[in-house]
Amino acid sequence: MIVKINRKPTETSASNLEELAGELSLPNAGVAMALNSKMVQRSDWADTPLSEDAEIIIIKAACGG
Repeated sequence: MIVKINRKPTETSASNLEELAGELSLPNAGVAMALNSKMVQRSDWADTPLSEDAEIIIIKAACGG
């Protein structure tokens, strides 16, 4: 299916946010995801299904100024 990740159309076979994080090799800490403009807690990623044209925002924490 095609979803939008940070506004970029991306093909994925993930069925939920946890699988998507794995596909994208996201780190285990310092990452937040929002689905369709709603933040989703990491503990809920496995229970948050994806659908065609879903809009996902991924935010990675960075050190420094």
